[in-house]
Amino acid sequence: MNRYKAQRQVQIDESETPKYEEDVQDEEQQEENGTRLRPSDSNVTEDQEPFMGVKVRRKASLRRECKGDYLDVPSRPFLMKILQKQGDNQVLFADKVLKFTSSGKMKRRILMITDFAIYIVDPDTDALKRRVALAAVDKMCLSELSDNFFAIIIPTEYDLLMASTRKTEIVTVLVEATKSASDYELEVVFSNRFEYNASADLVKEVQFEEAEGGVRTRIVRK
Repeated sequence: MNRYKAQRQVQIDESETPKYEEDVQDEEQQEENGTRLRPSDSNVTEDQEPFMGVKVRRKASLRRECKGDYLDVPSRPFLMKILQKQGDNQVLFADKVLKFTSSGKMKRRILMITDFAIYIVDPDTDALKRRVALAAVDKMCLSELSDNFFAIIIPTEYDLLMASTRKTEIVTVLVEATKSASDYELEVVFSNRFEYNASADLVKEVQFEEAEGGVRTRIVRK
């Protein structure tokens, strides 16, 4: 089985703003990646979490409040143009995230969630990379540990694997938006091993385990 590793270390340092130290590796490289994802100053409060009692939460995240648009989308013409072209105007969430490609590389992306769709935008080229209707989302997969990873499962397409220090808020926004748009509640699945379709014909498994100082994450080709 051809495998590659993508190691993540979680550090809690509330004195600093969110920071991503990225070291992109090809799938064939079997070396450990020292990326650190530090928590943000804002997130949903405990009573907003649709999955309390299952997820192991960092203490800092339980005190955070939801802001939603962390990019001030109305002040960014290229984002407004993308939304207007699609007929969207209500932004529920916007922030920069790390997205994992089918080959295992990490790409910086802008994630926007509206009341109708999910948008993935390249911040370097200002280009829309993907739009997924909320109605097409089947479920979300997360570990039971205090990491930053989440997968959005889309049966009719390939899935999305991303990492964000505001993961809790993203989950809450998607659950509520899906319920409003499609009149059904989005399933949120918790497991320290879950599969996702990295592309149309490529299935990978994300594995999580507790490690000293954080959570170790491995992504394995099935």
